[in-house]
Amino acid sequence: MENNYYMQEAITLAEQSRGMTSPNPLVGAVVVKDGHIIGRGWHQQAGGPHAEVYALREAAANAAGAELYVTLEPCCTHGRTPPCTEAIIKAGIRKVFIGSVDPNPVHAGRGAAMLRDSEIEVVTGVEAVACDALNEAFFKWIVRKEPFVILKMAMTLDGKIATADGKSKWITGPLARQRVQYLRRWADAIMVGGRTARRDRPSLTVREPENWTRQPQRLIVSTSLTSELLQSMLPPGGQIRVIAPDSQSAWNELMRELGQENITALLIEGGGELAATVIHAGVVDKVEFHIAPKILGGRNSCPVVGGTDPTDLAEALNLQRVAVEHYGDTIAISGYPEKTVYN
Repeated sequence: MENNYYMQEAITLAEQSRGMTSPNPLVGAVVVKDGHIIGRGWHQQAGGPHAEVYALREAAANAAGAELYVTLEPCCTHGRTPPCTEAIIKAGIRKVFIGSVDPNPVHAGRGAAMLRDSEIEVVTGVEAVACDALNEAFFKWIVRKEPFVILKMAMTLDGKIATADGKSKWITGPLARQRVQYLRRWADAIMVGGRTARRDRPSLTVREPENWTRQPQRLIVSTSLTSELLQSMLPPGGQIRVIAPDSQSAWNELMRELGQENITALLIEGGGELAATVIHAGVVDKVEFHIAPKILGGRNSCPVVGGTDPTDLAEALNLQRVAVEHYGDTIAISGYPEKTVYN
């Protein structure tokens, strides 16, 4: 249990840079000696020092004979920074606890092997589920070079996202909207349909905290709108790009294109027709539906997922690894579609 405590501390440190490290992973590290944390570190931005380096710097000479807890297997190759394995060996660390093993087949297990070759004891899989959750977007991107896609929708208890004439503010409460800000900080790009852009004029920006410097790219799915028109319609924010994939192969090609642009995390926020399209295209990795305790009613009110009518319940998309959270009086249900290629 002590090992879990220190790894949880490393996870908390890693979270401090949520939204700032892409396309690099979130990583936290702590150095422990005689039951006390003597060094803390986390990766703060792409191109900057890694978490292990910050933690070892704080521990300084006391790192000799200490233990290191790190949420992701230490890197073992030269990139924009030297390999962390070298720093760990040089510092005299005696034992390393690792949360997630690097999923990149080029590197997986090599960092741990190098440490063992230097007679450093290595333990893997400490708080692995929580450590993996830190970087599910990075893990998909580094393996497949495609973004991890979350479909987030807000709806009433009876599955409506807007009135028949498009009024939708506000379905959920302030705590749920804070959760949306968290997801936007996570995202490299945010996508909505053209109807949502025209009707709601959403900012699609991170507003909490103020003066967030890394605004996500804004993707609008439309065959009629232009980037110039949208620039005049939408509040200031990240770059606006109009796209119009019209088939599953086109959606797959778009995902590859975004991945090549180092977009590791894509957040889709609606509307209902776009939700149906991306689900049927098979590009959604995770859904998160926010359900407000309201009943709107109306046969012409907008449903949370539109599209063509199924003919059998067997066509329903099942979710696995389902989680339930509460944000004030809003219930958030999340899960991973069974039909998703990458889970």
